[in-house]
Amino acid sequence: MNVDILITNCDVLLPDFEISSDSAIAIEGNLIREIGPTPDLEAQYTAKTTIDGSGKICLPGFIDAHTHTCQQFLKGRTMDEYPMVWSRILVPFEGALTEEDVRASARLSCLEMIKAGITAFADAGGPHTEFVVQSTLESGLRAAIAPSAIDTGTFMPDAMKRSGKKILSDTIDLYHRFDGAGDGRIHVWFGMRQLMCCSPEYIREAATVAKAYQTGLHAHLAEHRDEVGFCLQNYRKRPAEFLESLGALGPNLLTAHNVLLAEQELTLLADREVKIVHCPRNNLTSHGIPKTPRLAHLGAHLGLGCDGAANCGLSLFDEMRALRYGLLATWGVPIFDPQVMPAKELFRMVTAGGAAALLQADKIGSLSPGKKADAVLVDLEQPHLSPTYNVLNTLISAGSAKDVTDVIVDGRVLMRNRQVLSIDEEETLFEGRRRFSEIAKRTGL
Repeated sequence: MNVDILITNCDVLLPDFEISSDSAIAIEGNLIREIGPTPDLEAQYTAKTTIDGSGKICLPGFIDAHTHTCQQFLKGRTMDEYPMVWSRILVPFEGALTEEDVRASARLSCLEMIKAGITAFADAGGPHTEFVVQSTLESGLRAAIAPSAIDTGTFMPDAMKRSGKKILSDTIDLYHRFDGAGDGRIHVWFGMRQLMCCSPEYIREAATVAKAYQTGLHAHLAEHRDEVGFCLQNYRKRPAEFLESLGALGPNLLTAHNVLLAEQELTLLADREVKIVHCPRNNLTSHGIPKTPRLAHLGAHLGLGCDGAANCGLSLFDEMRALRYGLLATWGVPIFDPQVMPAKELFRMVTAGGAAALLQADKIGSLSPGKKADAVLVDLEQPHLSPTYNVLNTLISAGSAKDVTDVIVDGRVLMRNRQVLSIDEEETLFEGRRRFSEIAKRTGL
């Protein structure tokens, strides 16, 4: 029987987070056809492309459930800055970007994600969203992309503001043009940048329209003390409670950060099946440590995001590690609980949890027959990873994006032996450096 790709002789991380040794994966079209012992699948299938996975582990593609592809040209600029960085630097920077800036930034972001084993992402929105879509399509990655949505706030630059009606009409147009593009790899969502820069009228309408279009709504939530104070002062409700009053909480809402949540908000978000995403490296340096163990106990849907390249590189290995150590220091050590965030749960957050956050739990997030062929190979035969008593533990404590050797998305090989095939890496880096110089001068950064 013929298949398109056969990965052989590798360990495979199964949906129950157990590891199957000396296994093979048969890929037909954009779907996983079968997983089983290498000798059996080699005898059964003839493949157009065979990838030898000896010494490697095959993982589900990592899913970055909150990022900003338009901030790639802010690397190194926001460290050591006082709050609030997003209103003083990030959003004004975005407002100065041209269409070609955004295209180059998104292309560079996609390149970095491929090399880090990230196969899907949720973009929280910036300017010129069409060009993010185009770069993502070119890269071969999977994404849920929302335009930036800012319709109020005296501290927001005019270049980033639009009326609520204009934001909705532009997003609906984008949805009709691109939702389902790339054989279903692209999904267009509605955006809600932040409660301090979105009017109640817009939030209510965006939530209603997103549900009507059966698509997602992407927002920042409980990220800053200023945000909590703003909601209490203006609406006499905490952020999650305010969204509930507007009918915005629901299974199609993805909220990023979720750090400054009161107990009643934790329960509310879990009950409404909101998709909760933490960005540990950013959260730990400026916002605090989230109540992840409590959210997990409540059965909340949990994912991880890198929050774009302005604060740190795009590595979910690093995010897992940061979250584990932050939670251990805060929740584990004081009560002598070393299992406050086990390795399996961290891997769930960057795979199945991310898939749920992107509203695609039935399609991606695990390696099993019938699911989309989104997979990465990680080289274990390195001194920092082998030998080991527990592969998952070691990948979290010592693994890095540079250990990823091969990336497959939707049955297409995007990277083979660290060589990216879908994007010209040299050209992308050259154009990035050229644009970086121009943008730095234009923005005064």
